[in-house]
Amino acid sequence: MAIKHVVMFSGGIGSWATAKIVARRETTENLYLVFSDVKGFTDNPHIGEDEDTYRFVEEAAANIGGKLVILRDGRDIWQVFKDRNFLGNSRLAHCSFELKQKPARKWLEENCNPEETVVYVGIDWTETHRLPAIVKNYKPWVAKAPLTEPPYIDKEQWIELANKEGLKTPRLYDLGFSHNNCGGGCVRAGQGQFKKLYEIMPERFKVWEEKEQEVREHIGKDVSILTEMVKGEKRPLPLSELRRRIEDQPAVIDEYDIGGCGCFFEEDERKNES
Repeated sequence: MAIKHVVMFSGGIGSWATAKIVARRETTENLYLVFSDVKGFTDNPHIGEDEDTYRFVEEAAANIGGKLVILRDGRDIWQVFKDRNFLGNSRLAHCSFELKQKPARKWLEENCNPEETVVYVGIDWTETHRLPAIVKNYKPWVAKAPLTEPPYIDKEQWIELANKEGLKTPRLYDLGFSHNNCGGGCVRAGQGQFKKLYEIMPERFKVWEEKEQEVREHIGKDVSILTEMVKGEKRPLPLSELRRRIEDQPAVIDEYDIGGCGCFFEEDERKNES
């Protein structure tokens, strides 16, 4: 019985490293690299994945071997928020469920027998606490995370190893971003992450600001991606207000508040399907 090895291929260094390990341990003959694209049908370069992600995904797949599978729902994150009447945030990100998890799950159901398939995700040893939920949510498929096992290698070391193999890593890493998701933005990101986006890619920040406002008006509520605590009360912090603070009072922004992002790793949101 030939076992299929399916790597959830996000376009980041962690998924490349995971796939490299699987390719070395197993075989590339039945290795599948599943990339779920969140760009939708828009031609706006500031919506969805960073344009360099597509270059990296293709070159990384060639470097690893195996079969690259590209999935597209057809919507971008902003359309998902309008469809759901809910603006994604650190608490709940329907975008990752609708555009990443759901298409990947559908592909697994249509192409992979759970008894003959192992699924791999790119969390590393610093995120081991996520593994039990991941294993549970991928059932009936077996899910593994090779980067949580010894030897414990960090992201910077994997980037160095990729470069040594002649693989140019995603440009967002070189620009100082901690991940390569959604073009440097993310509804799970923090104030510091969006400050970096504003400073390095102001045009992209402007699109995020405008799209957030569109969704706010569509929903008809004072909601936002970010929140803040004011006198013990959590309040919305729209990107338009964050931009004003960055411009007028940059010192008040916590640059270490980058938030967290993990589209394939979060709690199963199937219960939230409408």
